Amino acid sequence: MKNKTLMLIVLFTFFFFNQSVSQIESNVSKVGITAAPFLTIGVGAKATSVGGAFVATANDASALFWNPSGIARLAKPEGVFSHINWIADISFDFIGFVLPAGRFGTVGAAITSMSMDDMLVRTESRPLGTGEYFTSSDLALSLSYAFNLTDRFSIGFTGKYIRQQIWKETAQGFAIDVGTLFTTGFHGMRIGAVLSNFGTDMRMTGEDLVHYYDIDPTSLGNNDEIFSELKTDSWPLPLTFQVGLAMEIMQNDMNRITVSMDAVQPTDNTESINLGMEYALREGFFLRGGYRNLFLRDSEEGITLGAGIDLNRIYNLPLRFDYAYADFGRLQDIHCVTLIIQF
Repeated sequence: MKNKTLMLIVLFTFFFFNQSVSQIESNVSKVGITAAPFLTIGVGAKATSVGGAFVATANDASALFWNPSGIARLAKPEGVFSHINWIADISFDFIGFVLPAGRFGTVGAAITSMSMDDMLVRTESRPLGTGEYFTSSDLALSLSYAFNLTDRFSIGFTGKYIRQQIWKETAQGFAIDVGTLFTTGFHGMRIGAVLSNFGTDMRMTGEDLVHYYDIDPTSLGNNDEIFSELKTDSWPLPLTFQVGLAMEIMQNDMNRITVSMDAVQPTDNTESINLGMEYALREGFFLRGGYRNLFLRDSEEGITLGAGIDLNRIYNLPLRFDYAYADFGRLQDIHCVTLIIQF
């Protein structure tokens, strides 16, 4: 079993770096070619603080985002509430709930929302503003189902409804995630894999794209106010394939250290690696660190740090608080807070 696991790691590493070299040689990063990029923003302070290397861990309700197969291993109902102060004063929120149903598997639901404050409408002729305001928002509603095929192998699925809006224009789409999680016999090493955001293209439509059109401006007396609609391009969703490894390098009644690594291959950027580590003291206090998007071309992301406290271990309250900090280079640092509730 050990030899098979090590061989899998070697083959995985070879495949990833082979794909990375091909990507670099093409000199095309493919940034900005997809719709709904908010779907790629990591959820939960715990996962954020370990650099997003969470696909093979996925051991709380935030697995609804990272790897839906992980919810099959939750023994109790669990809820997650997460808020991120995102770049440029944008708010990113995630609410999820997981309900184990015994031998029937586990179900979950989540709402992902990104919003911003109203902005003044400006035009060439009125650069100081027209007096009108507009806003932009993104929304995703998801349902998940997962089950254990064996005591070591789990599989999960998520269906999503996605909506984006800017002023009076909207775009809608649907997507699915498919994830697996396998626990090996090699010191409890876990291998996770997930395909995210496989779905329909999205195209903006709305009343501001309707205009009057004169089909023949050289003719007098014809109808010069024919309704027409500007047709915008359709854009695919940010399809992402992610494979992760995680294991405990130290574990006893007092201390635990978990290390993790994820390889990420998106359709709208170059490949990268996420690295993370978590230290737990009596499973009640947690310190975490990581590095996100290693090897990603032109990345502004980097070091991530965080901490957590499980009140269930200390005061017998079914609550866990987590905090994460992430460095975004020339942009701005982001801060994430998460509350986990176990019922």
